Amino acid sequence: MSVEVLLVDEDTDVLEIVGTFLGQHDDLDVTAESDPERALELVRSEDFDAVVSDYKMPRLDGIELCAAIRDGGDEIPFLLFSAREPETVQPEADEAGVTGYVQKGTGTEQYDVLADRVRDAV
Repeated sequence: MSVEVLLVDEDTDVLEIVGTFLGQHDDLDVTAESDPERALELVRSEDFDAVVSDYKMPRLDGIELCAAIRDGGDEIPFLLFSAREPETVQPEADEAGVTGYVQKGTGTEQYDVLADRVRDAV
């Protein structure tokens, strides 16, 4: 059974890279969206098992996106995937209902960590 993941990042290059690496895992089916407001609409209208979102985005950052999803009554696992240090966003992320955090970095091992965290959260 495939895990349906909504990947949200305003940077289309990042979406492509992360989507490619996550898509290499046979059990993950990734839908990419660069507009966080559109991502919110997708969560409300389609069936996803998890959301993976960047933190810093225009109009609606990752924490605001999570809070909006939670305000709508959806408890879908929500993971932040960001270059920011975890301790700088953790209190705000916890308050918004973020399920987990994976820090972006160099190399490819971060994508395996992200895939594992998605599976664990679902």
